[in-house]
Amino acid sequence: MFCYQCEQTAKGTGCTVKGVCGKDSDTAILQDVLVHVAEGISMYAHRAAKLGVQDHDVDLFVVEALFTTVTNVNFDPARLETLILKGAELKKTAKALYEKACADAGKETEVLSGAALFEAKDLLVQGVLLGIDKRAETKGDDITGLEELITYGLKGLAAYVDHAQILGKEDPTIYAEIHETMDFLTRDNDIEALLGKALAVGAINLKAMELLDLANTEAYGHPEPTNVTIEGKKGKAILISGHDLKDLKALLEQTEGKGINIYTHGEMLPALAYPELKKHAHLAGNYGGAWQDQRKEFDAFPGSILMTTNCIQKPKEEYKARIFTTGLVAWPGVTHVTDQNFGPVIDAALAAEGFTEDGADKTITIGFGHHAVLGVADKVIEAVKAGQIKHFFLVGGCDGAKSGRNYYTDFAKAVPKDCIIMTLACGKYRFNKLDFGDIGGIPRLLDIGQCNDAHSAVQIAVALAKAFDTDVNGLPLSFVLSWYEQKAVTILLSLLHLGIKNIRLGPTLPAFVTPAALGILVDAFGIAPIGTVEEDMKALLGA
Repeated sequence: MFCYQCEQTAKGTGCTVKGVCGKDSDTAILQDVLVHVAEGISMYAHRAAKLGVQDHDVDLFVVEALFTTVTNVNFDPARLETLILKGAELKKTAKALYEKACADAGKETEVLSGAALFEAKDLLVQGVLLGIDKRAETKGDDITGLEELITYGLKGLAAYVDHAQILGKEDPTIYAEIHETMDFLTRDNDIEALLGKALAVGAINLKAMELLDLANTEAYGHPEPTNVTIEGKKGKAILISGHDLKDLKALLEQTEGKGINIYTHGEMLPALAYPELKKHAHLAGNYGGAWQDQRKEFDAFPGSILMTTNCIQKPKEEYKARIFTTGLVAWPGVTHVTDQNFGPVIDAALAAEGFTEDGADKTITIGFGHHAVLGVADKVIEAVKAGQIKHFFLVGGCDGAKSGRNYYTDFAKAVPKDCIIMTLACGKYRFNKLDFGDIGGIPRLLDIGQCNDAHSAVQIAVALAKAFDTDVNGLPLSFVLSWYEQKAVTILLSLLHLGIKNIRLGPTLPAFVTPAALGILVDAFGIAPIGTVEEDMKALLGA
């Protein structure tokens, strides 16, 4: 195996024996095969879409295949093999779709090769030949790294598209653009074309995040500032982690009146700010922090645990019998529940001890999405004009276990008292329980939500730029971002597509971005690795 798609990759160069994330070699190889099968499907689907013909099953499979291979989603080789075989059959569907579209349009079909002709036979042997290291031997590190940058952007984009479609919001043009990009990756391209396509992925992602924001707010209302309890309450308990709000809603409905309190974990924290979710009285609060601490926190949690979407780690034996997966998430030996039938999760919670007493009365405030912030935009603008607010910092992104992430805690603490900190994604757990006070009633720490809510941050920035008759780069606004996996990659591509410059990124730069590619990004966008808090603060405030 060879994998360098996450920030914690071994030695900063690539995992070759076993993934730092916990996936074994077979899992990594099968994920490479799954992406290759998806490319073959997209080669036909792209050409069919150009002729005005699409198939929903084909479109959705490619999205789910990409999302399945995001870090910390699916660690189960058996489930991956099943998906590969399903993809092989759907490739026949996509081919027939394309051939019929050509016949109906009176056009000749193209003779395709490569992934379009791939047949799933000896998957592990085939997968070794599809590895990143094998491609780099012929294409070189620069080209291969940029191809992976695009692929990882697509994986992150696929997550947002999947979240939206689960709530009934889809855009056929987004599916078509994903297929077109996958087809692009099967051809030989130069560095300039690859960088251009990477930014195009960022543009597609903006549409996907807007669609997801619409899906979430239509289903559950706009997030509103909310005080959230971060200690347990006496009684039976279920902990839900991940990102899927629909799973949480179904769990809340199925546990109504059963004497079970529901707690969010990790990226599910922002769910507590949605009116249609927090109206359930047994949605009790948030427990724990970011994903990388789950083995310790889940072991201590006295109830059952439900993992939705990504962020799962290898479960400890102590709680393996009371952790469950759903959707695309899977771990060998962990019970997987389907069709939102959470009966096994509920039974496990009732059988567990639960919290034996109430915890301390500690709260944090969340729910500052674009609707809430723009609702008081006049006060924010007045405070800026009056000199009460001097600067805005967006400090957030993925959290992780690798050393260097204490930088973000120290940076947040060092932000001057006349500045606002906006944050989102699980990176906020580095500092979201600290008291930053307020400026004229405006909280100095504004928690915008999940990584899925990056659209809100963009909306806030664009609205402020419009109010001050400038562009985002003309605002007293700095981006200090942490990354771990592919959803952070696609958000970064979206910010670069918008032309946002001087982003600080850490704790390390991606291993797949070679010096040649980095040089181009530095020249065009001023992107830079984080340094010391003092140096970065001085540079950003002086800019």
